[in-house]
Amino acid sequence: MIAKLKEVSTAPLPCKICTAEAALFGVVDFAKHCNEARGGRLPLLGRPVYYHRCQVCGFLFTDAFDDWSEANFKADIYNDGYIEVDPDYREVRPTNSAKLVQHFFGARKAELRLLDYGGGDGLLSATLRDSGFLEAQTFDPFVADFARPPQEKFDIVTCFETLEHMPDPMAGIAAIASSTKEDGLVLFSTLVQPADFEMHGVNWWYVGPRNGHVSIFSRTALVLAWQHHGYQTASFNDNLHMAFRALPEFARHLLKQA
Repeated sequence: MIAKLKEVSTAPLPCKICTAEAALFGVVDFAKHCNEARGGRLPLLGRPVYYHRCQVCGFLFTDAFDDWSEANFKADIYNDGYIEVDPDYREVRPTNSAKLVQHFFGARKAELRLLDYGGGDGLLSATLRDSGFLEAQTFDPFVADFARPPQEKFDIVTCFETLEHMPDPMAGIAAIASSTKEDGLVLFSTLVQPADFEMHGVNWWYVGPRNGHVSIFSRTALVLAWQHHGYQTASFNDNLHMAFRALPEFARHLLKQA
């Protein structure tokens, strides 16, 4: 039995990004997940999760989990069954992400300190330490070994497939920014809504409450969210992005790719 979900509001809610009105947009079962194309659907649970969408910036979100504690998320989403709905999170994603970071910054790795925010079991950071980065740490509130918030600031903060999991994305981005040096860089991934999103609605594959996907950005919402914290953004594609106050010298070559 999953924890109680917040009662749905049929009235518009304030957008979590820009505070404009976000009308009720659609509903899915709690069991809907992002691996259905590969792993099949889970049995319906009869627990509806309602999403609202901002009429100004296009941000899609649910407030169903806004009252949940960390223990609730651990018990009902980030539990032993999570691997079924996100089979890449333990090895495939951190391994590929480490290769990407090395490709982007490997030439300067001996002088760069990095934090992997929302880094799971720490494989990405361990891989980068082994490859010669000056420092690579992991923070993840749902993993006991890495749940202590970082006390220092880093040249690079990576944040792969994490923003969409944040019930309060503005607070989450603020926390990421607080761990980034003034002249540092955030490299992150989250899939933004496609141009034909309204045709798909909440049936779009990336909308998956069983994965903890509670915040689905439009490109406009992504830009506004980071702007609020004094950051510019640049996107390599619909999934990979970077944010910075002023682009650091060690990352200037990336502008040719973004």
